[in-house]
Amino acid sequence: MAVTVADPGPGTPHQRARTRRFPPAWLLRTAAACASGFAFYLSFAPRPLWWLAPLAFAGLALVLRGRRFRAGFGYGFAFGFVFFLPLLTWLLDFLGPDFGPWPWLGLSFALALYHGLAGGLITLVSRLPAAPLWAALVFIALETPRAWFPFGGFPWGRVAFSQPEGAFLPLASIGGAPLVGLAVVLTGFAPAALAARLWRVRKITRPAAFAALGTLLPVVAGLALWPAIGTDAQDGERTVATVQGNAPDIGLALQGERTVLRDNTIAESQRLLADIRAGKVPKPDLLVWPESATTVTGPDLQVDQLVATFGVPALIGAIYRLPDGHLQNSVITWDPRTGPGARYAKQQLVPFGEYVPARKLAELVTPFLDSETVDMVPGDGTNQAMAAAGTRIGVFVCYEAAFDYPARDAVRDGAELLVVPTNNAWYGESEMSVQQLAMSRLRAVEHGRAVVVSAVSGVSAIVAPDGTVTSSTGLFTADSLVGRVPLRTQTTLSDQLGAWTEYGLLALAIAGVAGGLVLRFRTRRSSAGTAAGEAAD
Repeated sequence: MAVTVADPGPGTPHQRARTRRFPPAWLLRTAAACASGFAFYLSFAPRPLWWLAPLAFAGLALVLRGRRFRAGFGYGFAFGFVFFLPLLTWLLDFLGPDFGPWPWLGLSFALALYHGLAGGLITLVSRLPAAPLWAALVFIALETPRAWFPFGGFPWGRVAFSQPEGAFLPLASIGGAPLVGLAVVLTGFAPAALAARLWRVRKITRPAAFAALGTLLPVVAGLALWPAIGTDAQDGERTVATVQGNAPDIGLALQGERTVLRDNTIAESQRLLADIRAGKVPKPDLLVWPESATTVTGPDLQVDQLVATFGVPALIGAIYRLPDGHLQNSVITWDPRTGPGARYAKQQLVPFGEYVPARKLAELVTPFLDSETVDMVPGDGTNQAMAAAGTRIGVFVCYEAAFDYPARDAVRDGAELLVVPTNNAWYGESEMSVQQLAMSRLRAVEHGRAVVVSAVSGVSAIVAPDGTVTSSTGLFTADSLVGRVPLRTQTTLSDQLGAWTEYGLLALAIAGVAGGLVLRFRTRRSSAGTAAGEAAD
């Protein structure tokens, strides 16, 4: 009697054992996605490794190649989670040990979901003509809802913020942060597609030629635009002084140290005044105080006297008490003769820092909320550009540097110079301050304006309209900067297009995903019809 033995499969037992011991493909892809995400993190300040960002996206593109939606979501999430974890470690300094790591882990997880969704949707557009472009559009498009949700949006870690210098930065003057981000991602996705196609077909085809074009065009366009970045003064120049009084490195406990911030800022202002009188530094045309350097509840004779002694207008970062008792994070113009004048109130408040969303739920998990903890009131955009020192000065405060509209609105309102008061003392010696400075450098090129960053504890900086840092301070030191800045009136194409660039890219991404779904549906119907015909035969 014949006995049938199950086929053990191809290969010798030794070969099969080696195959079983080798890591499964999904594990290798996950490791590659994580390595790419960490490389993307390394492209951010304080490291001047802007060129790592396209390489990171090339790695992600290779991982996603040939995958389905669910796998793409998983690999995209792994890329994002490994990226956001080190990028946001400053949250641990901000919240301190009482909260533990859970807010940091939770926010990193939530933001990584956007990258996961991008990875999944990229698999839907992978069969379209010019697939690398559609994939890049999808990735950048998902940065738009991230600026809306959760808790009013958190655009930290946008692709463009990894590019405060380098080949792609000039593109900010054309299409702002969205166009810079698109160029970076496309420059990563395109060579990955080119390499994969050449490996498979070993010849130059039309898709391969497009991938080569997608690799070169963003870099060439960015480099070609460098000579067009204007830095010359169009309405004169101003000498600006910014005061960094320093603060204790104590995170959330800084809430109770407002008197210390005020005293330190006044002390550093007096040291600066002494240097001016001694001829060590030139007399400024404008004095700038950082965010929340003092609290204003009514007449302030001490600030009045200090500004009068300088004899020049000042921009005073202050917590301002409204008549109804609520507080606004404000910047106040202060005249040496007439005292306080126009006031800008911060519009984009920091969730859980300046207001508490879902307060009832938050009270269950935080020891810091009680009946005396009140939310700040956001501003309505009034006085986005204020007159001082004979010029129009656009102001956006700290966290607002991550959002496109505050600086853009200020320039459209006539701002010739941008000033960014900030208080990063909450975040200790982390990378948060230099990450935020990178955003201000991008805004300088985006709007063709010099930018003065005035920080409580650093990093304060004077940034030229081409994004170059002409002078800066260190972290957690009392210091001052005095520098000459050009006043510019010309608006960039980015300002003229406004949000249309972002929404246009978003619309194209949606169209691409829709096209990918239609193509996939037709392919499945065609395959089903072919299978049915073969079965009938």
